[in-house]
Amino acid sequence: MAPPFPTDRPALVHRLRTAGCVYAEDEADLLLAAADTPAALADLTARRVAGEPLEYLLGWAEFCGLRIAVDEGVFVPRARTALLVEAAAEVTGPAPAVVDLCCGSGATTVALAHRLAPRWLAAADIDPAAVACARRNVVGLDAEVYEGDLFDPLPRRWRGRLDLVVANAPYVPTDAVALMPPEARLHEAPVALDGGPDGLLVLRRVGSGAADWLAPGGHLVVEVGTTQVDALCESFQKAGLIPTVHHDELRNATALTARRP
Repeated sequence: MAPPFPTDRPALVHRLRTAGCVYAEDEADLLLAAADTPAALADLTARRVAGEPLEYLLGWAEFCGLRIAVDEGVFVPRARTALLVEAAAEVTGPAPAVVDLCCGSGATTVALAHRLAPRWLAAADIDPAAVACARRNVVGLDAEVYEGDLFDPLPRRWRGRLDLVVANAPYVPTDAVALMPPEARLHEAPVALDGGPDGLLVLRRVGSGAADWLAPGGHLVVEVGTTQVDALCESFQKAGLIPTVHHDELRNATALTARRP
């Protein structure tokens, strides 16, 4: 769609590329579409060049073909997390009871709502800002969003009855957070990035809890770093789960599915 005012797109693309934006052409088109005045475009461009995530400027992110609202400070959905959604859909039967932990914006919750036909669908996050954002994204869906630490806020009646637990929990080792791109480490909530000394602190807790909350035959599905697979598989096995590794080289994504026998 053409912008409602004259613009110099080549100059905008050049400015974005000079600032390090890899997909400068695509970003220029999105900024042009988002701005309704030259002043608004100038403001958005300046903020982007300064390193603010594009998704915060637009107010949304594309995920699994869906437009997901993203508020400032909330974890931005990554394209690689589509592997988690695909793996979850493959192992889950009809009319499942589903929980999305560390839900962030609720992107995975919404994607699963469209792929599955859950008899019960819920999400949870410890960050109040993420919970507020997720609640906006699930409007119109039959889903509940809880604030709290992992399984703690969930209704007790679902303990041992869940068919699917998914979690895009933080898995960046604490010392590696400082090495992340500025867009992430300076703008996203640290609680959504820092996974503890080896990056697996939260994921181990997810696995331990899932062993109690899953129904027999139910699955846990998580995203993890490729170099962390062996350690996390060992942890899940100790919790009584049977893990399987999924890797997508094109998206540089790794997911684990873990079944409760």
